Amino acid sequence: MSKIILTGDRPTGRLHVGHYVGSLKRRVELQNSGEFDDIYIMIADAQALTDNADNPEKVRQNIVEVALDYLACGLDPAKSTILIQSMVPELTELSFYYMNLVTVSRLQRNPTVKSEIQMRNFETSIPVGFFTYPISQAADITAFKATTVPVGEDQMPMIEQTREIVHKFNAVYGDTLVEPEILLPDNKACLRLPGTDGKAKMSKSLGNCIYLADTDEDVRKKIMSMFTDPNHLRVEDPGEVEGNPVFIYLDAFGTKEHFEEFLPEYEGLDELKAHYKRGGLGDVKVKKFLNNVMQSVLAPIRERRKVWEKDIPAVYDILKEGSEKAEKVAAKTLAEVRAAMKINYFDDGALIREQAEKYK
Repeated sequence: MSKIILTGDRPTGRLHVGHYVGSLKRRVELQNSGEFDDIYIMIADAQALTDNADNPEKVRQNIVEVALDYLACGLDPAKSTILIQSMVPELTELSFYYMNLVTVSRLQRNPTVKSEIQMRNFETSIPVGFFTYPISQAADITAFKATTVPVGEDQMPMIEQTREIVHKFNAVYGDTLVEPEILLPDNKACLRLPGTDGKAKMSKSLGNCIYLADTDEDVRKKIMSMFTDPNHLRVEDPGEVEGNPVFIYLDAFGTKEHFEEFLPEYEGLDELKAHYKRGGLGDVKVKKFLNNVMQSVLAPIRERRKVWEKDIPAVYDILKEGSEKAEKVAAKTLAEVRAAMKINYFDDGALIREQAEKYK
């Protein structure tokens, strides 16, 4: 069986460093590994509209922003198919059929849906499209027969929902769909990068992000104002590294090479943490080191982005070609689904002959 990846992002804003360590960096590594037969990277605009229906221009404008971030991070259209969700209409039809396989109570129990509803204050007025977006995600994944879905930890319930839909469909209609496996980041610090304000999650809506497209000065300002240990008031005070965003970011991004270049007086992160915990190490010094680390990570991304920004029509061509390729693949899967469900009336010659004989 072919090894296929499907993953993507909602175009509701530029992508941030949480996206990078949580999925983008790994996508590029997987793309370049040669282990996969096909890789589909989706800009999920239809899903973004489920809670932005009254602001379509926001979604429209961010299509190219997300595409630029993809290309800047190293996603290669020669190796990965980058597509726009709404340009593949077969996904909508698949979602419609899958809705019959999921109960309202099951959707209500989905932890990711519950937390997203709370975050958006949808408790009393949930748009139906938003409520059912786990079903839409299942359509996205199964349309391309994805075997692997690289996502962050918060998306685990969504993949489990997809697996349930696949299992139910195959049990009812016959072995048709492929059951995907989730692929989490291998660095535990990357599972859920906190916001610069110390909030549990970096989020565009909370304004606590470091964006991949931020200037070096924007990054510096955000890092130097980052939340740390509130009890570490003086340099000589012992500090806490657990739950401290600055050290979580260093866990996610810092390497031995960064210490050799920017902070050679320390062997590595363990030694830096030990010094902070016993006291005698100020937040400013640690933040300056983190800034150097982040600038070295983001500099090549910024440079690649600048190159692509000079040829926006080429970016749209990549999206158009990727969407057209994806549509052909999804159409094949949809035909198989319709045949399994026995709703391929005009393609079923045996059915037509049977009915003709019946009324002779």
